[in-house]
Amino acid sequence: MNERTADVERRTSETEVQVHLAVDGSGRSRVGTGIPFFDHMLDLLARHGCLDLEVQARGDTQVDFHHTVEDVGICVGQALERALGDKAGIVRFGSASIPMGEARCDVALDLCGRFYLVWNVGFPSPKTGAFDTALVEDFFYALASNARLTLHVNVPYGRNDHHIAESVFKGVAHALFQAVCRDDRKLRGGVPSTKGVL
Repeated sequence: MNERTADVERRTSETEVQVHLAVDGSGRSRVGTGIPFFDHMLDLLARHGCLDLEVQARGDTQVDFHHTVEDVGICVGQALERALGDKAGIVRFGSASIPMGEARCDVALDLCGRFYLVWNVGFPSPKTGAFDTALVEDFFYALASNARLTLHVNVPYGRNDHHIAESVFKGVAHALFQAVCRDDRKLRGGVPSTKGVL
């Protein structure tokens, strides 16, 4: 069975990003973006999604963190899309409800080849530490649009910004782990779609 891995590089006047992704990993991560809170979230995505993820990024963080966060999302999304190939035999759908202290995140996703994002996440504060909480949505918009997946993220309640962000990253990781898994019956059936392609 082919290894499901991909490497992506992106260079702009604002950022330089290198990503290596192994879908069938063990949750190992080696991440350095120059943004400690974001590194922590990417570590969570790898660990709880059982992905092996390497991210090295340099960006104009003296301006703000937006370009780096968005471009990492672009690269991780592209790596996921490439690593999954034709998606034959995958479960395709995943969902999770993840509590983190007083916060809870509900995630549903579909590796359907069509981008859509539903985002019902409210952060009480504009920042957690030095990190703009609005960038959480920007990251997942970039990831989902470049991986060509449908992603619904809902946080019905939560008070602590760190807990809310952490529940979102863990929720997407768990849902993604389910969706990318191969199933013997689905492998015999090929691509999990009546269209014959995803």
